[in-house]
Amino acid sequence: MELLNEVAHISGKPGLFKVLKPTRTGVIVETLDAAKQKSVVGGQTRISVLKDISLYLADHQDSTLPLADLFLQIHAKFNGSLPLEPKKAADAELYAIIAEVVPNYDSDRVFASDIKKILSWYLILFTHVPELFPAKVEKAAKVEKEPKAEKAPKAEKKPAAKKAAK
Repeated sequence: MELLNEVAHISGKPGLFKVLKPTRTGVIVETLDAAKQKSVVGGQTRISVLKDISLYLADHQDSTLPLADLFLQIHAKFNGSLPLEPKKAADAELYAIIAEVVPNYDSDRVFASDIKKILSWYLILFTHVPELFPAKVEKAAKVEKEPKAEKAPKAEKKPAAKKAAK
């Protein structure tokens, strides 16, 4: 998930942004949606690159799960369709979802607002940057179907009748 080096969250702005290039006073970003609006973000604004974000785990004091790995686990579990709307879900539902994906997350240091952001970001990335996620779920289904089709008995073909020469 090297593309997460180019995707960032900007404090105070909704959604995710693709970092295009730096300027003298900040960076040029583009929204990750259908509008693809470009803007310049100043150096005083807090920009968090998704590659640098991780989820606290309860195993050790400094144990964390990188966001890229968390997105892959969410994708393996739900394949792009979450059972709830992250922004409208109750806190208990959010905690249940994250516990289903990562049972050993640190419940003392991970807040419901963090889970809302993570699930919202996952949906944005799945919708607008699908190349981040492997399509092996679909390929596995196709691979399973093909051998079944080959196992079916084939009808024998009758030899073609030869035409008489004139």
